[in-house]
Amino acid sequence: MGLTLTCRGFSNCYFCEMLKLQKNSLYLLCTLGALMIVSCEGLFNKEVEREPLARVGDAYLYKDDVAALISDDMTPQDSALFVSNYINNWASKQLLLTKSKINLPEEKLAEFDRLVSDYKSELYTRAYIEALVLQANDTSVTKSQLQEYYEREKENFKLNEKLVQLRFVGMPAQFLDKDGVKAKIRTWKDADKQYLDSIAVQFKKIHFNDSIWVSSTRVVEEITPLTAANEANYLKKSQFFELQDSIEVYLGMVTNVLEVNDTAPFEYVEPEIRQLILNRRRLNYVKKLETEIIDEAIKKKEFEVYE
Repeated sequence: MGLTLTCRGFSNCYFCEMLKLQKNSLYLLCTLGALMIVSCEGLFNKEVEREPLARVGDAYLYKDDVAALISDDMTPQDSALFVSNYINNWASKQLLLTKSKINLPEEKLAEFDRLVSDYKSELYTRAYIEALVLQANDTSVTKSQLQEYYEREKENFKLNEKLVQLRFVGMPAQFLDKDGVKAKIRTWKDADKQYLDSIAVQFKKIHFNDSIWVSSTRVVEEITPLTAANEANYLKKSQFFELQDSIEVYLGMVTNVLEVNDTAPFEYVEPEIRQLILNRRRLNYVKKLETEIIDEAIKKKEFEVYE
């Protein structure tokens, strides 16, 4: 005969509470078991099998490795030829790599492994530093900062080629009012500029901004009859020139000249100075960053030097 325990008038019967606890525990265990089964199924899922295209030793070339390299505009024949060539190149590299590891001296292999490791570290750190520099980089440079740098470093801005300020036009050889254009290029009053601007579409080449410094090399490139051998005869201060080739006539007026080893004018080297200032900022930022990283690592005991 079984023994049945009953609770009479007790709201917190010990035996009833234990029974509830057992039921709850059993339910919890069943739930956890079900979750573990589901989780294990996910945990032990097999990796998606990749379709190999070729094998050399233990190295495999897979279809998806090559698929990304095939462009949509390739014909089926082009794709097949590309894949065939890629497989052969891949196999050749793998076989040579295997042979090199067998036949090269151990010290040479160790040296190459060290170089590969250094190069990998350099790529990662350089990319990280460039990202930080880009994020924090201040690219604003004022005119006064540029001029201050120029005055301080003026002796370092010596010209290695002649600079000229000039105005010129290139016109067809059969142009009717050549003499009129010649006179206006010489006198260069406001009315002359306005007139030449108004007929500029008739010219093949124009350069009216004679406040800009231009290298003599660039001028020779633009004015065909000028050469490195004869440019000294025409590119002289206050020199007017008229030159002609088989199809064009060039009329020009040189207003100023700076020779090799003269100090470069501020306007000419301004872009270079801007870049120099930005490069110096970058170097200072990188040095500061490296110092801060080391200091932080020492404080966190992540970096130690042993005696």
